[in-house]
Amino acid sequence: MKGNLYLIPTTLGDNEPLEVMPYSVKTIVEMVDHFIVENEKSARRFIKKITPKKSQPSLTIMKLDKYAVELETQTFLNVCDQGISVGLLSEAGVPAVADPGATIVKLAHEKGIKVVPLVGPSSILMALMSSGLNGQNFAFNGYLPIDNSERKKSIKELEKLSKDKNQSQIFIETPYRNDKMFTDLKSTLTPGTSLCIAVDISLPSEYIKTYSVSEWKRMSPSLHKRPAIFIIQK
Repeated sequence: MKGNLYLIPTTLGDNEPLEVMPYSVKTIVEMVDHFIVENEKSARRFIKKITPKKSQPSLTIMKLDKYAVELETQTFLNVCDQGISVGLLSEAGVPAVADPGATIVKLAHEKGIKVVPLVGPSSILMALMSSGLNGQNFAFNGYLPIDNSERKKSIKELEKLSKDKNQSQIFIETPYRNDKMFTDLKSTLTPGTSLCIAVDISLPSEYIKTYSVSEWKRMSPSLHKRPAIFIIQK
């Protein structure tokens, strides 16, 4: 029997893990000793928080960051052939969604390893759930271009796509550029377009609001350096 690949969610901020995910996640973390992570320090902190009695020195940590060599990552699931299960930990939220872990999940399917997704917070889905916008037809677009003119062009294209397909358009931004994104959205989108801004999801400071662009122009929410999801619908 091969080991499994468990997709293990983490919290979206500094809250208690079992406040936002089921006890089954704790059970799996207690069982698994091999982990694929993006950041070792934060991964070990999460593991310690959800399973305080687990031996940290006994853990095998494999790093899947921007410096990871593909030839090396192709070996990360080799232990599954020995019946040993591996946990894939996201840096925040659920693995493999807006997350480099998708390459490991693909590898597991190629190697015939069972993939087991565990329930946990997804900022993208939680924002959509809370937006009041179209949850039947939507698209996640990741990051928009950094260049000012290219970003505004992308915003207009997403607005047109939303209208043509009756589709909610979801995207994110680096937290320190949130205020600039908000300014560009207000100046680029048409007044009647709906805009949802979801910030600090699942945290005590959570802020989720949906208004028309014309209404947003009268507001100045505090977005700087706070993880945010943006959704538009024309």
